[in-house]
Formats: sequence, C-alpha cells, structure tokens
Amino acid sequence: MVRISAIFIAVCMVLIAGSIGLVVYLRFGFSGAEAALVGLGVLTALAVYDAVSARLRDRAEASNQLVMLSRSSGDLARQLAEFGRRLNEMDQKVEHALERSLQTAQPLAEELEELSTLVKQLADSVAVHDRALSSVGAKGVATGAPAALAVPSDLEETKPAEATAAPAAPTAPVPAPEAVSAPGVTLAPNPPEPVPPPPPESVAPGFAGLERDAIIAFIRDAIETAKIELYLQPVVTLPQRKVRYYEAMSRLKAGNGDVVAAADFLKFAEAGGLMPKLDHLTVLRCVQVVRRLLLKNRDIGLFCNLAGTTLADSGFPQLLEFAEANRAIAPALVFEFSQSAVRAMGPLEHESLAALAARGFRFSMDNVADLRFDPRELNERGFRFIKVPAALLLNRVGAASIDIHPADLSDLLGRFGIDLIAERIEVESTVVDLLDYDVRFGQGLLFAPPRPVRPEALQGNGGAAKAGAPAAPQAVAAPLAAMAAAGEPARGGMAELARSGGVGG
Repeated sequence: MVRISAIFIAVCMVLIAGSIGLVVYLRFGFSGAEAALVGLGVLTALAVYDAVSARLRDRAEASNQLVMLSRSSGDLARQLAEFGRRLNEMDQKVEHALERSLQTAQPLAEELEELSTLVKQLADSVAVHDRALSSVGAKGVATGAPAALAVPSDLEETKPAEATAAPAAPTAPVPAPEAVSAPGVTLAPNPPEPVPPPPPESVAPGFAGLERDAIIAFIRDAIETAKIELYLQPVVTLPQRKVRYYEAMSRLKAGNGDVVAAADFLKFAEAGGLMPKLDHLTVLRCVQVVRRLLLKNRDIGLFCNLAGTTLADSGFPQLLEFAEANRAIAPALVFEFSQSAVRAMGPLEHESLAALAARGFRFSMDNVADLRFDPRELNERGFRFIKVPAALLLNRVGAASIDIHPADLSDLLGRFGIDLIAERIEVESTVVDLLDYDVRFGQGLLFAPPRPVRPEALQGNGGAAKAGAPAAPQAVAAPLAAMAAAGEPARGGMAELARSGGVGG
C-alpha cells in the first residue's frame, strides 16, 4: 500500500512539473530548453518537499510510540511495586503463622513425649506382671493346684488320665525329694524348670513320643557330644543375586533320623538352660567356617545366632576371650539376636554387647514381628543389620501398629548405617516388589535352601566337645581355650570348605 501511494505521488509530481513547463513554453514564450529546465526545477522542489514532509511524519510517529512506551513502562513499574508490596505482606503473614504453629505445637510435642514415656513404663509394668502371673501359675502346677486352673484345656483333652487321676504315682523320670504325700492324695514332684510342658502338637515329628525332660536330655547329650549340625543359607544382593553373606543355622538329628530345625528344639534348650552351652559350640564352629570362607572370598560374611541369655551367663568371659583372640575376623562375623531378645536386654546384656562391639564385632536383629524400633539406638549399640520378613515389608501380614512406613524403612536405616535384609523370600514377584522399596539384600528359599556344612570342615570339634563338663561354660571350654591360644581353627577340612564354598551339596 505504501509503495502504490509513493508511485502515485511521483506520477502527480511529474505531471505538475510537465504542466508548468508546457504553460511557460506556450504562454510566456520560453524556449523549449528553458521550459524543460523550469519543469525539472519544479519537479526537484516537489521531490524535496515530499521527502521533508515524510521525514516529519516518521519523526512524529516515533515520538508517539516513545511516549506510549514510556507510559507502559511506568504502568509496569507501578504494578511491580504493588506485587513486591503484596509479597512482603505475604512473607510476614507466613512467618507469623509459622511462629504461632510452633508455639502451639511445642506443648503438644512435650505432652506426646511424656505420653510415650508413660506408655513404655506401662508396657514394662505389664511385662513384669505377666512374668509374675506365669511364675505363679507354674508354682500352682508344681504344688498340686486344681487342673482346671493349672493345665491348659488342650492338655486336658489330650491327656485326661493325667488331669483326673490324682492319686497316681508321679510321671517325672527322677522324683524330687521335696514331693509330699497326704492321706488319699499324691502330689506331683517339683519339676526341674518352672516352664510348663509344651502342648503335644508343638513337638516336632522327630521328638514324637518323648516327654519334655527326655527331649531336654537328648539335646544336652547332642551338645556335649558335638552332634549339633551346622547349616548355611546365603544372603544375596538384589537385584544381582550375588552371595554376600551366609547365615549359620543349627540343626539336630533326632533318634529316628529326622532333622529338627532350631525353631523346634531351641524352646526345649531354653527350658533346660542349655542355650549358653549351645551358643558356645555354635560360635566355635562359626569361627572355623568364617576362616575357611575367607580363604576363597575376602568380602564374605557370616551371621551367627546368639541368645540373649548367653550375654548374661557366667561363662560369657570365656566367649569374650575367644572373640578377642579372633578379632582379626570380626568384620566377617556378625552376631545375630532376635527382636524379642533385644527388647528384653538389661544393663548386663548391654555391657556384654559393648564388650563385643569394642572388639570390632557387629550385630544383627532378626525375627522382627513389628517395625517398632529406634534405628539411632540400635546403631549406638553396634547393630548394622536388620532382617525383616518380606511379607511384613510388603504389608502382607497384619500388624497391630507400625511406627515406620515399610517403603521408607530402607532409607531410614541407611541414614544410621544399618543395612536392611528382606528374609523369607519364596517367589519371584516378591523380589520385584522389594526392588521398589530399595531393599539391597534378600534371603529365602527362592535363592537357596539351608545346606549342611561338610563334616570334614568341622573335624576336630567332636573330641574337644566330648571332653567338656556338662556345665554350659565348660562344655566348650577346651576348644575355646585351644583356639584362643592358637588364633586358628582346626586344620582339618580347611581346603575342602574353601573349594566348595563351605556348604554341602
């Protein structure tokens, strides 16, 4: 449009200049050359006028645009100032709200802390009362209390003769001298332990037909003769499934040839006070296995289960001396305690834990039934591993109350230097779900079942164990003292375990 108007103006200027030149040529008698010069001059004047007027128009438009821009800039500056003022007001309001929230929440936090302390005290009191009631019930059975109060209902149904035949002779293998007889009534002798006998259905098939005292005697003989077998189950990394640790598990071969798992005979060992003796033997064998495993892989480790009662036993100094002599393998040997044992520990057990931790040994907690634990406190006591069942991590089992969300457990424990191990993994789908929870280690039948340590790897133990006295600390005193002095396990089977990874086929 601008180009058409410029062409039109140029044509008009040419016509005007030509008309003026023609007029002066015809009217005023100018010659042709003079008339052409006059026309050219007029055309030049018109061109100059058009250029000047166009320049003035452009300048006026530019001035108007600058004025509009300055007005817009002023409006924008005023709006920015308004926004800044409002932001300052909002910041002040947020600060005041935060201060009021903190002032309101501080008393509530103090009350919650006091309430938590009261709940812990209440739980301790309930536990004390529960133990007192259990001991009273056991004494009632020992002193001839009515069967309806002292004997569980399931035992009454399965053994009616024992519940109703009061004048019958005592069935204990060795009658106690304190048994009292009255006219028409024969009271049962005091049992060796205040723990009532387990119900028949809780006895493993290998102990079928045996009484409680017979089972305890069988376990005592197996420990003294070193017939407790050691099984290993790998702990692998996820998702690579590379073997990083092993867990040592005790197994007992019953008289009928059945292999009895630790969960089935440890309750009888606890009732008979045999746990310290069993743990001494287990530690001795675990040290031998660790030394052989380290010949093949320096990064391998072994979890060795201990009972809380062993830490408070009179023979613990011997175990501590043995640990001192083998502190070179401390990074590869992890002592494992159940969650119930950790919660029941007192000052003496904590002192024993501190003594082991001072010698470089680390600890693990397994048999976790709920997620109510303090990672900071566990870290301060030397715990570096926690084994949680995969079903509990994935919320597949009911839990009364949970303090930590399972999806955040691995990160929370990692901040305190504790590794989370998911155990009892049996299917592939569980592994996939655990990877979303950032779980680094797994254990279960999916990866490998527990396998026995080759007998030749532990040869040399039997004779030492047979020579020991029946008391718990002395049962393995000879092998502990020998290995503490030498700082080495028995030489038999060392190369074989290294070649085979320490596990039987």
